[in-house]
Amino acid sequence: MKLKVGVSLLATTLLGAGIALAEPLGLPPVPIPEANPQTDAKIKLGDKLFHDKRFSTTGEVSCSTCHDRGKAFTDSPLSVSEGINKLKGTRNAPTVINSAYLTSQFWDGREPDLEGQAGQPFLNPVEMGLKDYTPILEIIKKDLEYQQQFKIVFGKSGDEVTIEDVKMAIASFERTLISGDSPFDRYYFGGDKTALSESAIRGLDVFVNQGRCVSCHTISQTHALFTDNRFHNLGVSFAVIDNDVKEMANHFSRAKAKGMNVDIAVLANQNTSELGRFVVSDEYRDMGSFKTATLRNINETAPYMHDGSQQTLEDVVDFYNNGGRVNEDDPINAFQSGGIRPLNLSDQQKDDLVVFLKALTSPEFLK
Repeated sequence: MKLKVGVSLLATTLLGAGIALAEPLGLPPVPIPEANPQTDAKIKLGDKLFHDKRFSTTGEVSCSTCHDRGKAFTDSPLSVSEGINKLKGTRNAPTVINSAYLTSQFWDGREPDLEGQAGQPFLNPVEMGLKDYTPILEIIKKDLEYQQQFKIVFGKSGDEVTIEDVKMAIASFERTLISGDSPFDRYYFGGDKTALSESAIRGLDVFVNQGRCVSCHTISQTHALFTDNRFHNLGVSFAVIDNDVKEMANHFSRAKAKGMNVDIAVLANQNTSELGRFVVSDEYRDMGSFKTATLRNINETAPYMHDGSQQTLEDVVDFYNNGGRVNEDDPINAFQSGGIRPLNLSDQQKDDLVVFLKALTSPEFLK
């Protein structure tokens, strides 16, 4: 899909500031698909769809259930998300904030864009539980407000409305959830040398140098996405499948070739979930690899990692300091990314690094 550079849109639900504003400090222009241009009416429609609980079998779950505005668009403090009837999946809900900048969606990148991502939770049995999209389209057809909105946005009404229209509207809303202007941004890009504490400034030095965090959580001269949009095996929970990984991988590939639904498989079974990016690429080099998460607003979205296994930022820093291990004597798996190795940080450096990570919080998400 060809992309053109668009103007970022700050959702009125976040800042009460309307649309078509300049990008927050520290972020580049938002990429907008040519096939799905932003409009005020489409964003408003997407907002309504995002929060509509009627699109689940129980009438109790919407997109916003796992991506709650009041929790920085996550379901913190849950380790893994809960769908209909409190069914638990296998993955921690990543924030939707700044997801517009991601080159793939979900922890394993199984969808290339927000439009593709928006349609999957409706049909997943542990999320919203629908067997197909028919109930959604029926609700829209009977809802006068929806009918008016779809007519304005897409020029369609009644049976003319498709699930593709629904997904495009939700994706448009999600592209407005942009957040920068953190103390780090004001210090690093805005030139305000008082924006960070001395501890946070030391933590930034650890982040860039001895900690090597910036290798994956990238910072450029003009902006900082804090993700390389790539996939890495950090060693998180890989021990669950390490002994049987080849047998599991072969079994999964055979089932996938026969038409198995990958989205359902990874959320319904922990062992399958731990295969990571492999479920998409079928490449052994991707075994147990997951997408680099953004660090923006990270202090507001605990717990961490794809399975929510790290409860605090201090836990995460210790994990990396131990070379991708909870304990220093834990074994290293054969697929672990080469850049993951002990950092030998002092207690002071670890404390400073945590202070720096907290300084990546945008003002609208400060608790």
